[in-house]
Amino acid sequence: MPEKKTVAKKKPTDKGSYNAASISVLEGLEPVRKRPGMYIGTTGPEGLHHMIWEIFDNARDEAMGGFADRVEVVLLPDNYVRVVDNGRGIPVDTHKQTKVSALETIMTTLHAGGKFGGDESGYKVSGGLHGVGVSVVNALSSHTRVDVHKDGFHYMQEYNMGLAKAKIKKLGKTDFQGSIVTFQADPSIFPEIVYEWKKIINHLRQQAYLVKAMRLTVIDARESEAKLDPKSLESVIYLSKESLEVPHQTFYFEGGLKSLVAFNNQYQKPVHKNIFYIEKTDIDENVLAVEVALQYVDDISPRLSAFANNIYNPEHGTHITGFKTALTRTLNNYGKKSNLIREKDGTFTGDDVLEGITAVVSVKMPEIQFEGQTKGKLGSVEARSAVESVFGEAFQEFLEENPDDAKAIINKVVIAVKARKAAKAAKDSVLRKGALEGMSLPGKLADCQSRSAEDSELFIVEGDSAGGSAKMGRDRKTQAILPLRGKILNVERARIDKMLASEQIKNLVIALGTAIGDVFDISKLRYHKLIIATDADVDGAHIRTLLLTLFYRYFRPLIEGGYIYIAQPPLYKIQRGKETWYAYTDEEKFAIIGEDEPVEVGEEVETDENSDTEEEVETKKSTSKFRIQRYKGLGEMNSEELWETTMNPENRMLKQVNVDDGQQADKVFDVLMGTDVASRKSFIQSNAHNANLDI
Repeated sequence: MPEKKTVAKKKPTDKGSYNAASISVLEGLEPVRKRPGMYIGTTGPEGLHHMIWEIFDNARDEAMGGFADRVEVVLLPDNYVRVVDNGRGIPVDTHKQTKVSALETIMTTLHAGGKFGGDESGYKVSGGLHGVGVSVVNALSSHTRVDVHKDGFHYMQEYNMGLAKAKIKKLGKTDFQGSIVTFQADPSIFPEIVYEWKKIINHLRQQAYLVKAMRLTVIDARESEAKLDPKSLESVIYLSKESLEVPHQTFYFEGGLKSLVAFNNQYQKPVHKNIFYIEKTDIDENVLAVEVALQYVDDISPRLSAFANNIYNPEHGTHITGFKTALTRTLNNYGKKSNLIREKDGTFTGDDVLEGITAVVSVKMPEIQFEGQTKGKLGSVEARSAVESVFGEAFQEFLEENPDDAKAIINKVVIAVKARKAAKAAKDSVLRKGALEGMSLPGKLADCQSRSAEDSELFIVEGDSAGGSAKMGRDRKTQAILPLRGKILNVERARIDKMLASEQIKNLVIALGTAIGDVFDISKLRYHKLIIATDADVDGAHIRTLLLTLFYRYFRPLIEGGYIYIAQPPLYKIQRGKETWYAYTDEEKFAIIGEDEPVEVGEEVETDENSDTEEEVETKKSTSKFRIQRYKGLGEMNSEELWETTMNPENRMLKQVNVDDGQQADKVFDVLMGTDVASRKSFIQSNAHNANLDI
């Protein structure tokens, strides 16, 4: 059987036992508004969305504890957000320590919540480490309203900037059971309040996979024709009906992580049919649950996702260490025992068994430790042995019970071993040659004079023509130029040996100075700004994507460290008399020539046969004419223009490349640069409205 599942019998939940005695208090709320970054990381877009995650996490914890099965997140007008669950309802009785209601205690005091209760009514497993979530959101909101439906009665309390406006009110009887939190982020804290629908959907979909049988509905009612009043509960039917006339999505997954692996592999070709899955609960007092799902696909990149108490751990941690150890040992043991591994193949390494794997590992623990404030890496040592034991035993059984799948997996790893040896030989040849023979920098590279990486920048330029202008116009002290001839190799499915056979990629690797693969050393990076400068056309966009694929797959620390930039050359050069302007957008162009639309187009300037990049226009505001030149490529600029607009640090515009969601970025590269033409076509059609077309 492809699944192994051990589940302890659930005790009947006593919803009435969740009361003020379950809430413990550690300290006050005053510091939050003074230093919001300490609590939500940033007051930019990430911190803004983190406000939603904190309130959602409380609702999700109710579902994870077996007290709720429905959660709803609603975006409302005026930047309000509402989160609803049908759980037990936040306690409203008086708290002995604070002498006010437990609701007010939770909403206005740091480190107050069910996460700290030592009795059975608190959460055994919680996503929140410190219990600061809802009080921090309240402190950073200009207005918050909490409605509690509990034990047949409806209670409500409102807050401004973390302070209660009045005591909790008992509004009447109700048939609903659960909590409703509605908040409005404070514009004095957050400079820009714009919630991204896609970002919210991607995050909450992932959470839905992690809590089986939780029905999660996400609703965008910001532009509703009903003119919804965010302060009125009657304006939105919480735990929504199916007939919503606003954008919405509902997630419900019985398969848990098994469903998540299938979702992550939707654009991949599986190596074996059955998805491995194991869930085991009540392992010991330190680890309450281990859940693992995996499937190999016909690819070379590993895709590992790690969660601890439903918190995503992008830097992995002890649970992934245990998973890798068990995976390597189990495949070696099974392969040798079944005579699928020949002596000349040698022993599988950890890198061999990870090639092409899609795996999700989740642990749940009552006491959890992370390395650092971001919860990016799990540090709890107990997780390693628990995952290693549970997964290793179950995976061994899976291989024995599914011999066809096992053979396909072993054969996949054997191919990885052979490729590793060939790639290592090719890579060692290049790197050894560079080290022992003093391989010079590429001939096409015009290096800078500075030997300080912090002060140096490398422009990766499309074409010899633009490269020539860039070399002449640059600041030779700090700016290096490496021109590319045409499109580089698509490395999405290429190994290092094939990559290093490409002269252009080899030149770039040597110019960077970091080496590549397992000998990559970011401390040897020769430039701290790597600037991709390509033409503003389809070919330029393709070259840019190929370079980003190379950096993402083989030099990801350069992206994560903020070293990669994309140059933004101007679209227009505008002249009138002796005056010259450069416009980077159509809006800037019209701002320069005047708000009125041009009413008379002058005689066209002769250019290339198929080009109409220059025109003369006369505006209502002036009788003098503007000469407008449309730049299609960097090569159309002379060295002075290129320096002034694109290379001069005082004037230029650069876009820094970063990855907000590694899993989503991974999927986009899979689709755009992989071999599945149908998926790529579908992706482009679905996202065409986001493209900037130059017609």
